[in-house]
Amino acid sequence: MIQVIAGNKGSGKTKRLIDIANEALKQEHGHIVFIDDDKRYMYDLRHEIRFVDAGEFGGVRDSNADVFLGFLSGMLAVNFDITLICVDAFLKLIKQTPLNETEAFFEKLDALSKHSGCTFILNVSCDTDLLPEYVKQYVI
Repeated sequence: MIQVIAGNKGSGKTKRLIDIANEALKQEHGHIVFIDDDKRYMYDLRHEIRFVDAGEFGGVRDSNADVFLGFLSGMLAVNFDITLICVDAFLKLIKQTPLNETEAFFEKLDALSKHSGCTFILNVSCDTDLLPEYVKQYVI
């Protein structure tokens, strides 16, 4: 399953994502991963959640959607126990791919989710009215 938290900058998306990740510890039986473009929110998460600063993995931050999909696929390939991946600052992580050119990414991410049983929650800094139709179906 894919879920998208969308809204303008400063609308509380990151706090909501952090709350969802922390709350998921009560329900998820697998590992939870929180990916961000820096360490800013690392201490807002419960210690059981694996925090990943994408900036520490050369070429992932500020790259494109294909590189980021490979990064996610690699995580799931080495750890079958991941059941939830939360991604903050999604558009910063795929900076070289405009949001309106991510349809193939969302199709592949959906297939990866079904194959692995992992849920992905993406934070997208964009007004919900401006989201492409194929993204709107995932908005929560």
